[in-house]
Parts: sequence; C-alpha cells; structure tokens
Amino acid sequence: MSQDLRKTIISKVSRVIIKIGSSILTDKNGSLSESVFEKLAQEISKIKSKNIEVIVVSSGAIASGMKKLGLTERPTEISMKQAIAAAGQSTLMWHYERAFSEFNQNVAQILLTLDGLLDRKRFLNARKTLTTVLSMGIIPIINENDTVAVEEIMLGDNDNLSAQITSLIEADLLIMLTDIDGLYNKDPRIHKDAELLSLVERIGEDVENNAGDTFGRTTIGGMKTKIEAAKKAAAYGVPTIIANGNNRSTLKDIFDGKEVGTLFLPSEQSLSGRKHWIAFTLKSAGEIVIDAGATKAITSSGKSLLPSGIKDVRGSFGVGESVTCIDENGAQIARGLSSYSSNDIRKIMGLKTSDIEGALGYKYSDEVIHRDDLAVIAE
Repeated sequence: MSQDLRKTIISKVSRVIIKIGSSILTDKNGSLSESVFEKLAQEISKIKSKNIEVIVVSSGAIASGMKKLGLTERPTEISMKQAIAAAGQSTLMWHYERAFSEFNQNVAQILLTLDGLLDRKRFLNARKTLTTVLSMGIIPIINENDTVAVEEIMLGDNDNLSAQITSLIEADLLIMLTDIDGLYNKDPRIHKDAELLSLVERIGEDVENNAGDTFGRTTIGGMKTKIEAAKKAAAYGVPTIIANGNNRSTLKDIFDGKEVGTLFLPSEQSLSGRKHWIAFTLKSAGEIVIDAGATKAITSSGKSLLPSGIKDVRGSFGVGESVTCIDENGAQIARGLSSYSSNDIRKIMGLKTSDIEGALGYKYSDEVIHRDDLAVIAE
C-alpha cells in the first residue's frame, strides 16, 4: 500500500527540491568527495531526463572552508563562519560545476538570506529568477548566503531553507538526503530496537518528540530541523522524503517508487503560497491571545479575527506586522498580518466591532486580522 502511494506521488512530480547535507558531501576526513559529487550529478541528470526540474539546496560551504583552512572544529562566532564560508563556497561550486559538466548540465549558484524572502516583492523576484533559471535548463544550486548573513536574519540551517524554497518555487516534492535512513520511532544511536518509520501521515507532537538535535564537526541541526522542514512543506501541500544519501542508489530508488527512507504526507488542507509565506517565512513580532470562540471561528469556519475574541496582547508591534495567535493554553493557532498596532489592540480587545471607532477615534477595519491575511497553523 505504502509503495503504491509512493509511486502515485512520484508520478505527479514535475519539480523537485533535493537538499543535500554536508555529511553526504564529505568523506571521513572532512574533505569534499569527488566521487559523491559525480554520483549525485549522474542521478540528478537522470531525473532531469524524465522532464523533471531539479533544484538542489546544498550545504558544504563551511565544511569545505574548514578543510581548506585546516580547521577541525566548527566555529560559533558568526564572523568566523562567514569568513570560512567565503573560503569554501568557491570550492563547493567548483565540485558541482565539474561533476555536472560530465553530463552536459549547467548549474547556477544562488545564495539567499532570510531578509531576501521577508519582503513580498523580493520574495516574488527570487521566484522569477529561479523559474527563469529552470526554464533555461539550468540546475540551481542554492545555499544560505553565510558570508553576509547575521544572527537575526540567518535562516539557521539548510533544512528549513529547503522548505522555504518549496513554497518559493512551488515544488511538488522535497527530498532531504542525510546520513541516516529516515525517522525512527526512537533514537537509533541509543536504542538498538529502534524501528524505521516508512510513512508519516501527520506531523504531530509524537513525531516531533522522536526527532533529536545533532551537532557534528561540520554540521548543525539534525532530525529535528528536518521534521520542521517537512512540516512546513506539508502545510504547503508538498510531501517530503527523508532518506540516506550515503546509499548511492537512493535517488534512483525514490524515483522508481521504492520504499526508501521516510515519506511524510502533505496536509489535507494546504496553505496558499501567500499564506505559507505569512505562516513560515515572516518572523512573528508578537502574540495575540484569543478565546475558545475565536479559535473555533478561525480554525473551523475560516473567519477573521475580531476584537471581541481577544483576551490579551503580548509584545510590541505595528500595523501590518506578523503576529501569532495563541489560545489561552499557549498553543499556536494561526499567524497573520495585524490591521492594528499592539497598543491599539489593547484598547479594543473584547469590544464589538461597532465600538472600535469610539475607543480609538478611528476605525481602519472591523477585523484585527482579516482572514485573507490569516494562516492557520494549528494541528
């Protein structure tokens, strides 16, 4: 049944994102492995021959730079990471250029930072650039721009970057190649009886609790960030496969519909591109606590958030900023763009819409967050 499902999903893929971790690209000495790049280029070229567009999200700049500079421990200072990434990025791209040229494929380097995606106009410009590159038959090699990113604007890891790109480029499938076979029901490094989960229908707390952080010599993140990425992709209606990239036949097996790795199914009710951007790209500037009635209206009826359903406001934010709606137990319900500032919401919370103008001296909108600017993120 699961294999039939995989074959059905693969048959519908016309655009795929393949995220490749540093642990896949490097050998036991921490050097970029030429044979790995050659095998990846071969498999990706075969995928392209099936009229499937491929976008590669690649780690490896810092790992490459560390080896080039003779460093053995990943630094913590951002300025040091930036310098190392600058030294390693050219070597990383040289390996991709060399490997793909053997199969008559052109590649393009694209570096992104979160601030390039926060602004909707720049977000759409990035999409246009990527779609143009793809239309020319070129394979985009995307990485976070570690050389200019600073702490408050860093995407943080290429797992979550790949999920952002899923929405940006409107992909049909996200594949994450790592050094583990997939998601297990418990940590296989500790428990010998851990079982691989071949299918995850819904990413809830139980699934997230099975994921752990991993901080290696040249890597960050781990299964936790991969689950976060899969959850974001699922919200956009895109399935994710997490599989072991050290197995040289993994990509071939995936596109043959074989049961490798863990398949995460998309959410039944996916977000539009704009609402996905609101929910997962924009940083929340504050919180609005809503009552049970407002929670039900938002999640079950697709309604806007009115001031009558607001119990509290946390943080300071202005008109048009992204805020998170939480229930009275602290659970996240939705994210949206506020029509009023935090100070003004405190003056009108609990009031009827007809009382807004009397409380503020003006009324911009009946809704604190209009449903068109509101993305439900509650499970």
